[in-house]
Amino acid sequence: MIIQAILSFFLLFALSRVILQVRNAKISIGAFLFWASLFIFALSGVLDPRLTSYAAQVLGIGRGSDVVIYISIALIFYLIFRLSISLEETRREITELVRKIALEHPLTKNPPGKRKFNK
Repeated sequence: MIIQAILSFFLLFALSRVILQVRNAKISIGAFLFWASLFIFALSGVLDPRLTSYAAQVLGIGRGSDVVIYISIALIFYLIFRLSISLEETRREITELVRKIALEHPLTKNPPGKRKFNK
């Protein structure tokens, strides 16, 4: 099927990007294992749809495609949760850094870079 070829190509491309990111030390080994596992499992489900049907039977769900959708939604919720935590931590770190810089370098009447023009 053409959709299997398209999805397989995309998943292999995504897997290659994950490998490239870990080689360039832009992601941790844990992140690499997570994303590589995800793309490999997805690729195996695309290449052999019977695997998703088997997972559906084991989990008591009607169709293999339903299993994929349920797991995808749960995974998306989890990733959004992790992203929001990371974003909040970054916001806190920026706030602390700005506060520290402001205390170390208080504003003067004529801060550097601001010129006072005589009239």
